[in-house]
Amino acid sequence: MTGVDRIDPPVWMTAAPTQAALKALSSGGATVRFVGGCVRDAILGLQPADVDMATTEPPETVIKRLEKAKLKAVPTGIAHGTVTAVVPPATFQVTTLRQDVETDGRHATVSFGTDWAADAARRDFTINALYADADGVLHDYTGGRADLAAGLVRFIGDAEARVAEDYLRVLRFFRFHARFAKGAPDAAALAACAAAADKLERLSGERVRDELLKILALPNAAEALTLMQQSGVLAALLPDATFDAAPFSRLVALQQAVAQDSELVPEVWPRLAILFPDVDESRAERVAERLKLSNAQRLRVTALLGPAPFAPTALVDEATWRQTLYRFGVERCRDRLLLAAAADAVEGPAAVARIIASATWQRPVFPLRGADILAVGFTPGPTVSALLSELEDWWATEGFRPSREACLVRLQQRVQIAAQQ
Repeated sequence: MTGVDRIDPPVWMTAAPTQAALKALSSGGATVRFVGGCVRDAILGLQPADVDMATTEPPETVIKRLEKAKLKAVPTGIAHGTVTAVVPPATFQVTTLRQDVETDGRHATVSFGTDWAADAARRDFTINALYADADGVLHDYTGGRADLAAGLVRFIGDAEARVAEDYLRVLRFFRFHARFAKGAPDAAALAACAAAADKLERLSGERVRDELLKILALPNAAEALTLMQQSGVLAALLPDATFDAAPFSRLVALQQAVAQDSELVPEVWPRLAILFPDVDESRAERVAERLKLSNAQRLRVTALLGPAPFAPTALVDEATWRQTLYRFGVERCRDRLLLAAAADAVEGPAAVARIIASATWQRPVFPLRGADILAVGFTPGPTVSALLSELEDWWATEGFRPSREACLVRLQQRVQIAAQQ
């Protein structure tokens, strides 16, 4: 039975790009509604990350409607009925109403239709199966609005059946519970996720990575990870992970403290790294491979999972901290200092102060180059690089104060020493 309610249309719903897309899609008399997370967020007064629409017309017709209105149509998932409408500066995912015909836990074969209740029934959670007309009239076929008010994240229908349709819904459950729940997790949902733990290896690394990073980015990610560990899901996803709520929560609190006093946004990479307190190079590579990290992400994570490049206790004074920033890079030092403070290896407030100070730190430029070494008589080779590094270390230890002239004097002194040997 459909419960009908109404919300005041938020700004994004009445914006010109949205109205242009609605006008084009409904030009043939089709019913078009907003659906999913954007409706849920509108009820909560939140700004949605994406705006999705649902329509009774097939994707081929959707494309024709958009092109007739001079709007760009991209067939991003046409086999599943999804077309992206591009109305600069906005984009909208437009999906034809559908039903699952067959699924293997990763992919689904669908059929298109015009039944709104059937479309709602194939979605994951009740709070994500809400629809809204352009004027704010709500259509709720699964009790989603009541669950949203109660802070209950509940699968639609049989929880085990919904999970079996797509095992990624296990991770989505923990993410949405951490975001929207007001109490204990739904028992049926949690049991279904735990029962599916041994199926999660079927998921691609890319899908696991994207969902896991979203969980780690949450302010109360510790709650989601605790449930994932207790249900066996975390071990199934990342066998090398060891979750300890205390240091993880300290890390999140430190990141929030930094964010309050600077423009540095909390990042997920230290939160991922803290799940692996005792990891060697081979395990770090397994983590990177499981999550299909990009080259840049792989380098950052493996650097965090390897041995610390500096001792946290050496960061007690400003001069040493600046030298450490110079030698190892600002980003790496911030991450490492956060991890050290979360592990109680350094004092939290001191770590926060150092990290905030680094936000405006400008890396000085060493005034000498290899050409300067060659100019005093050295021949190209390893000796040049070694001497240049030695001089740079001296310059950094001196607080980056020596001028180019002072560095050249130091170089001449080293030449004299070399000549005497």
